[in-house]
Formats: sequence, C-alpha cells, structure tokens
Amino acid sequence: MKISNKLIFSASLLLSTAISGTALAAVCEQDVRVLAQPRESLTMLEDYKDEFEAKYGASFSIDYLNENDRRAKSRAEASTVGRYNVYYIDEANVALFAEKGWVKPLLDYYPAEYDFDDFDPGRKKVGSYKGKTYFAPIQGGGDFLYYRKDILEAAGVEVPTTLEELKAAVKKLHDPDNGIYGIALRGQRGSGSNVWRWMTYFKGFGGEWYDGDKPVFNSAAAIKATETYLELFKYSPPGTKTGGWTEVTEAFNSGQVALIIESSPLAGQTEDASKSVVAGKVGYAPPPSPLTGGGYGHGLAIGAKANSDEASAKCAGTFIAWATSKEQEIKRVEKGIFGDINRLSVFASDEFAAKYGDTIAKALDATAPKTAINFWPHADWPDLGDYWGIILEELIVGTRTDIQEALNELEEHANKLAAKRK
Repeated sequence: MKISNKLIFSASLLLSTAISGTALAAVCEQDVRVLAQPRESLTMLEDYKDEFEAKYGASFSIDYLNENDRRAKSRAEASTVGRYNVYYIDEANVALFAEKGWVKPLLDYYPAEYDFDDFDPGRKKVGSYKGKTYFAPIQGGGDFLYYRKDILEAAGVEVPTTLEELKAAVKKLHDPDNGIYGIALRGQRGSGSNVWRWMTYFKGFGGEWYDGDKPVFNSAAAIKATETYLELFKYSPPGTKTGGWTEVTEAFNSGQVALIIESSPLAGQTEDASKSVVAGKVGYAPPPSPLTGGGYGHGLAIGAKANSDEASAKCAGTFIAWATSKEQEIKRVEKGIFGDINRLSVFASDEFAAKYGDTIAKALDATAPKTAINFWPHADWPDLGDYWGIILEELIVGTRTDIQEALNELEEHANKLAAKRK
C-alpha cells in the first residue's frame, strides 16, 4: 500500500510534538476559509498546511483577488452571507469593518504564546479602531526618502532634510534629456494611491480632516499641499500622471528617477539586483520636514458571521496567529519577502542582518518617529478618499485647474456624508 508524503509528514509531526510535550489540542473542527489578495507570504503558507493541520486539527483554504476586487468582495461578503472565517483587510477599511460589526476584536481570540506585542507599534496602531485591535499585520510600514547616492554625489547635492531642500534638489537633478527625472509621484486616483501620497503634505502643513463634525478640507493647509504636489509633479515621469505605486517604483528601480518618497517595503525590491538596476546605489532617509510618513498596514481579521460561536472564533484567531508568527516571518526573510516583515524581533534577528545588512534596519528606526496615521480613521474614509482621488487626478492631468473650487467640491461631498450620519 502506498502511503502519501502528507500522511507521513503529519504523523511524524504529531509524534514529535507529542514526545516533546508541546502537542496542542485540536482547536479547529473545520477548515479555515480565508479571503485575501495575492501575497508571497500567504501563498507560501500553503506549503505548510500539514503543519497547521497537525497542530490544530484542520486545514485552511485561501481565495485570492486583486486589491480592488478584494476590497469590494470582502465588504459585500462580510455584510451579507459572511462565509469567510478570515478576511484580509487594510488600514483604509478597518473602521468600516469594525463599526459595522463585520469582524471581531482580534485579541479576544489571539493565543498569548504567539506574542502580539512583538509587532511593530505603528502596524498595531493602524490595525486598531477605538482602542481595539482588529487585525494582525501581514504587511505594512512607513515612508522613506529613497535617493540615488551616485546621482546626488555627482551633482554635489546633499540629502534633503526639509521640503525646501527637496524642491531645490528635484529641480537641480531633473534632466529628462539624459533619462533622469527629479522625482516620481503617484497620479492615479484613489484613497490608497494619489491621495495617499498627497496626505503627507496635507498633514505636514497642519491639515485636519474634520473639526468636530465639521469638514475642513478647503483650508490653507489643503491648498498649500495641493499646490506643492502639483508643483513637484512637473518633475515626475509622464507615465506617473495616471500611475500608482507600481509605476513610481518601477521608474525608480529602472534607474530613471533621482528621488522618491515611498513606502518602506519597497527597499526589499530596490536592493534585489534581479528586480532593480539601482541595487547598491540607493540611500534611505526619513521624509523631509515637515512631511509626515504614511503609516499603513494590511492584515488578517476574524470574520464575525462565519465565526458566530466561540469555538470558530478561537480557531480563526489561532490561524491568524500562526500565519503571522515569528516563525513564518523568519521564513519570509529567508525567501526575500521583505515587504511582509512586521515583527521587532525579526528586524533585530541574525537572519535579517545576514540578508539585508544594517542600513535598512537603521533607516527604519530613523523614520519611525515621522510615521503617522494620515488618513481619516472613519467608516466613510474609503468614500471620501476615493472621491478626492478623482478630483486630484483631474488636477494632475490638467482637466481641472482651480484648486480652491476642487476643495470646495470635496467639502460639499464631505458635508453630505456627515448629514447621512446624523
């Protein structure tokens, strides 16, 4: 009789854990269903299904959708039939899912031995709403100023530490006739695209989304942020006017751009010579003052409807803890999945130092104090942010020109949202 490798692995793992005295009681009675977007760290988990089943009594399956489709389906799913035990959610919709009761507070069901406190504080913060934690981070970060050391050195330009220095450097380094643009920015509409980058200027200039219940979008800070963003866009590659994170990072990694301010997980790609022609030529610094860093995070949350009983919720919480554990993150380091590392102990590990050296780890420490929650932490944020993203894209491509009028329209929309909540 032929015995499958899966059975051999499961039996040996159960035997070894039993001998060591660490075998865990079956926590899961049914397989865990997960709705997510594709990430290497999640597809990697599927290689370890036997490990999870041996420890906890059941397996799991993950359905993948691209980011926009995942957001739409998870909202529709969680609010109606709720078939998924675990939802992949992000900082933009934590408030909505929590306020609607579509997900459960995570720490009520997160096993203590998996040490939730080990996660980066900023990523824990963006996964929380009104003092309760709703997801364990699968990815996240703040912002770096990425700069081409070779280009700045050749031009005699110091690393910018202020926005005025950044503007001067961008203008001096801009040389499109020789294939170099001063900076690359996101133009593509969306709360997580052009608005995400614009927000660092808005908050840096002292902008606030609301004063109590009153929207304050057509403020001096909002006008100055928009003017500055449009001014810098003159030095961004043409393809970025309707481009997002992908277009910006590909332009930088292909050697076309001198400076960008982007999310810190990009550093893993930038230093990967198989993906980047600028590997070894890049420096990392905090965003120039007064800009804030864009704190963000994506993670795994416990679905409320599919886990209506305590046993199911405990199983979902255990799966999330296992999937985001230190052991899984060390495997990500070994495989070069830099963007999905979130634990302080892993950043400080020998494995991380061996893979990435200490330059990036030091830059993460330096940028942490500037990392902030820039978006409006409210259930209406996706609606509001996406609405502004459309208007901002129109300003960038030139189909609109009146900044004050554009912000007045945003404020009118915000007032309509506020009226619905009363």
